[in-house]
Amino acid sequence: MIKGWLKIILAVLFTLLVVFFWEKLKNITSWGEKHTETTHNILIQKITTMGNLELVKYSFKDIVEQKIVQDFLPDPKAILIVQGEAVGCIDLRKINASDISEKNDTLIVQLPKAEICYHKIDHSKSRIYDTEYAFMNESLLLDEAYKKAEEKILSSALESGILDQTQKNAELILKPFIENISGKKVILKFQLEGNLQKLK
Repeated sequence: MIKGWLKIILAVLFTLLVVFFWEKLKNITSWGEKHTETTHNILIQKITTMGNLELVKYSFKDIVEQKIVQDFLPDPKAILIVQGEAVGCIDLRKINASDISEKNDTLIVQLPKAEICYHKIDHSKSRIYDTEYAFMNESLLLDEAYKKAEEKILSSALESGILDQTQKNAELILKPFIENISGKKVILKFQLEGNLQKLK
């Protein structure tokens, strides 16, 4: 019985994800009067099984000042305006039959702990505001500044409670959804601690 509920829940969640991406695809598709033909020769390099249900996204803007301290020459400095994001999710692949129990008219579902499925800089919205005395050191300055900015996005997301918000959104989205398809009252439970590391 429990395995049956698990299959139904995962199947419906997968269907929702497919519909979501299909609607996104339709929204960005436009039709014009001109006709173009393009030929591609593409090879699949890697196939990855996706099971992350994204539940919250935090957007960040950071002004980063990076400099190289030198003993005798002026310190090369760069100022960047960086925008980025961090996304909280739960990994549906970690749900198995033992995580779902049934008691009278209630389903108890043990969900995986909340995780940051990715954090990144949006380079299309980030820019270099100013550089001083950079010359030969500009590439090193910018690389280090972007690296520090990406680390700050992760730490800021965690400090801002992104994992707690991910769990709250799972309650808001998944609980009524599972109740509708099962016809039962649903109790969602989570592991006590969130994973503070980015998913591999």
